[in-house]
Amino acid sequence: MPIDIDTLRRYAVARTLFKPTTLPRAIDRLGFVQADPIRAPARAQDLTLRHRVRDYRAGDLERRYPRLDIEEDFFINYGFVPRAMHLLMHPRMPGSAWPKARRAQAAAVLDFVRERGVVHPREVDAHFQHGRARNWFGGSSRASTQLLDAMHYRGLLRVARREGGTRCYAARDSHPAAEDPERALDTLVDLLVCKYAPLPLPSLKYLIRLLASAAPQWAALRGAAQARARVRLAHAVVDGIDWYWPSGENPASRRHVPDDTVRLLAPFDPLVWDRRRFELLWGWAYRFEAYTPAPQRLRGYYALPLLWRDRVVGWGNLEQRDGRLQEEIGYVDGHAPGDAGYRQALADELGRIEQFLQPR
Repeated sequence: MPIDIDTLRRYAVARTLFKPTTLPRAIDRLGFVQADPIRAPARAQDLTLRHRVRDYRAGDLERRYPRLDIEEDFFINYGFVPRAMHLLMHPRMPGSAWPKARRAQAAAVLDFVRERGVVHPREVDAHFQHGRARNWFGGSSRASTQLLDAMHYRGLLRVARREGGTRCYAARDSHPAAEDPERALDTLVDLLVCKYAPLPLPSLKYLIRLLASAAPQWAALRGAAQARARVRLAHAVVDGIDWYWPSGENPASRRHVPDDTVRLLAPFDPLVWDRRRFELLWGWAYRFEAYTPAPQRLRGYYALPLLWRDRVVGWGNLEQRDGRLQEEIGYVDGHAPGDAGYRQALADELGRIEQFLQPR
């Protein structure tokens, strides 16, 4: 069957919203779950996982994290990755070396963490009294917190657990670098493609560029990795645009049939994360507006894209008030779909979200 934009849209929905499974298996299949601290009505990682994990409740990932074979780490964004992938990106060697004073500071903190086992940032701050420092967005924060973040990124520390949402750190065991950097980088590229396929060529290039943060030690190898990816991936030209997906998958398969389900998706859900692809598949521009001044917002502080069957037809803003879920639903066309079953499907989705928000 010929591949057109409708084919790609059905394929994207079917492969991304796989049958709900266990939490470890869902994370392995996703490869990476982006994290965000905003709760509207829950964190992005929980909103993403609730579609893919049976009987998932908000906060399950944080509660179960110490017992799972995963790590908090930076990939193309900050989030949760299987430990095997985490090890692949380390030892991470940023391009700029620390000055001598910073290295000494980090060494002292590392000794302190090893002695304590697991530390809360306030313990480090109380012991060393590093004071405050300017942060990346122009404000100020505790210098100890910034140092712990930097040590975590460089692989000196790992997140052992969270307390009230705050990362608690332990020393990270060292591991040897990958013997074959090109093969390791190809593995990271394939993980990206598996998570976000089908991908238009500009998005594929952009994602591979983002790997400069995941594995800065291999930044010079990204161009060759992109060329290899374009050879091994399946490919088609649709409406003049090159699209790529894992070889062996068939976008035109008759299995990719949308069900009569409404889903409210996280702003960072794999189905909607790539804004370029979103506009190509659904014909309108979705933007994350939490950091946009309120008078300039078009759809709301934390608008969740609303998927009906294989169409993103609108968005929803959700809030819990006095223990009840309050929703505001908007539509791209200005009105709800007239399809039979839509309103009941929306009510079912809101009911699932209320259940998801109930304490375990």
